[in-house]
Amino acid sequence: MAQKDIIHNVPLHTLKSTDEVRDVYDDWSRNDKYNQDMIDWEYSGPKEVVSAFIPHAHNRGMMILDAGCGSGLVGQKLSEEGYNVIHGADIATKLMESIPAGIYRELHNIDLNKPLKFTDDFFDAVLCVGTFTFGHVKARALNEFTRIVKSGGVIGFTINEGVFLDHGFKSELDHLVIQKKITQLDFYLSDYLSSKGVKAWLGIYRVN
Repeated sequence: MAQKDIIHNVPLHTLKSTDEVRDVYDDWSRNDKYNQDMIDWEYSGPKEVVSAFIPHAHNRGMMILDAGCGSGLVGQKLSEEGYNVIHGADIATKLMESIPAGIYRELHNIDLNKPLKFTDDFFDAVLCVGTFTFGHVKARALNEFTRIVKSGGVIGFTINEGVFLDHGFKSELDHLVIQKKITQLDFYLSDYLSSKGVKAWLGIYRVN
């Protein structure tokens, strides 16, 4: 989330390895603390991204990957809007175990910083909300998303404003646009985590 947020005395921006990230989130999942914190912190990322995604995704039967699904907050919003073929992927096994039944067709315990196991042009859309932030998923994952999404499909995401420039996200997006791999449909600074004063860039892009 934000650089200044501390969970169990662990500043998230100091996390260096996949194991550290997984351990923090698995611990955070205990007693539903993660979900309660998201409510208390007024975390609006899932709702904002799904709302921005809908105008560009009319087929409710499209196959969507919720990359960094966590406890299923994005999946729940998609399900409420009638999307019914959703896959979830995350590194935190115990956090995924807290997801309510019936939201995802399949859950994948994978590291989004590594090449993804899916074949080219596998999904109709990828949404990645809350994971492009300090110590989490790196900018190069955007290129992998363009690989696994079909031509004409959609990629939607949030990027914490604190990492957008210095951690290579702007340059990666610009590079993908210049290469004509993606076309911008929507891009703006969202509220994201208003109670903490943290905003995020929200992007919706078409895969060419």
